[in-house]
Amino acid sequence: MILAYQEILARLGLAVIAGGLIGLEREIVHKPAGIRTHMLVCLGSALFILVAVQEMPDESARVMAGIATGIGFLGAGTIFMAKNAVHGLTTAASIWAVAAVGLTLGLGYYIIALISVVLIAAVLQLNRIKFFREL
Repeated sequence: MILAYQEILARLGLAVIAGGLIGLEREIVHKPAGIRTHMLVCLGSALFILVAVQEMPDESARVMAGIATGIGFLGAGTIFMAKNAVHGLTTAASIWAVAAVGLTLGLGYYIIALISVVLIAAVLQLNRIKFFREL
């Protein structure tokens, strides 16, 4: 399947925007992986799957599995322990989730990606609700 350049541009552009929206929240709360990291992870995931779909469509599932694994290593770099407490798990999870959004956009599933971005942003806001901070 060969996509028109406008479609490729739309998918990659939306990946940058989606990653930026999620990364903005991480940036505002001064987390180690912020807007640029999330934008690049989302864009990179979309790009990898776009190339896979264009050049080797039968290998798309393996490309997705590779991205999920590779992003796990990137996310692991944001996790650290200080004073008997683990930090960075939510940032690592947001990096992993934004990679999935990039894959979704790269495949052209715009509505699923939009719903996912809204849900990810909502989950990241839960810490601001007193009930969830006490859990």
